[in-house]
Amino acid sequence: MAEHHFPQSGPPIIAAIDSSACSYQAAAWAALDAVLHRRPLHLLIAVGIPLDFGRGAALSAADVEWMRRDGERILVEATRIAREAVPGEELELTTEVTFENVIPALLDRSERARMLVVGSRGVGAFHRRVPGSVTTAVVRHAQCPVAVIHDIADTDPDRGERPVVVGVDGSSNSVPAIGLAFEEASLRKVSLTALHTWSDAGSLDLPWSGWETARESEEALLAEQLAGLRERYPDVPVQRITTVDRPARALLEESANAQLLVVGSHGRGGFAGMMLGSTSNALLHSVQCPMIVVRNGQRHRS
Repeated sequence: MAEHHFPQSGPPIIAAIDSSACSYQAAAWAALDAVLHRRPLHLLIAVGIPLDFGRGAALSAADVEWMRRDGERILVEATRIAREAVPGEELELTTEVTFENVIPALLDRSERARMLVVGSRGVGAFHRRVPGSVTTAVVRHAQCPVAVIHDIADTDPDRGERPVVVGVDGSSNSVPAIGLAFEEASLRKVSLTALHTWSDAGSLDLPWSGWETARESEEALLAEQLAGLRERYPDVPVQRITTVDRPARALLEESANAQLLVVGSHGRGGFAGMMLGSTSNALLHSVQCPMIVVRNGQRHRS
């Protein structure tokens, strides 16, 4: 297959494929989102030797050909799943087998993609289990938003009517995530739940009068961050939730009734370091609905 010459119709949505159930779910979700945004879908499988496989590792020509054919076979199945997810819809779809290591390959393509879509866990070359290491690395370093998809099929017939949930921390770091969440909610014709926690250190020691003042201040902050986007997306009903809680716990609870969770990488107060440590990993690998992570400074390619 040719090198990554993306379609000319706009930045693609790129889904990372392997032979795992997660990656096939990622292909289906990516197809749906590509149709919503009228963007091409690019399915990529990396069949190169992992960086930790061993310095002395070498492959024969026969091994290389087998890996290429196996990659193409997996892409055929992923293509079938993607097209079945959007029956009757026009979907511009391309595929690619690369011998690059999967993480550098995805990070390279993220510079020209609208979004990367990955499974929460998968398999690497030679079908070795890769429990989320690729997902974590891509979320931390990609140059575009990253959607993380789980392999647990949601059979609720009303799932398409569930809201989009976005985490709002009150800083500039969450602004790109809020914008993307509004756009997704508008295209999906559903409501948006904006969740803001204010569990900063010391807040639990406030006197009763201080609680009321702090609550009003945080509610005003949330309203301010949503104001401009509410005007831009008047079709999106918005539910605002302000609560004293740990961000990961509050978002995890709210995501149970959502079709999509959108979060920024990190921010002030309760969201500090959210995508850089244990809180990040807890959300990435425990949230059951699709989750999009938007790092501050990423360019939103429409």
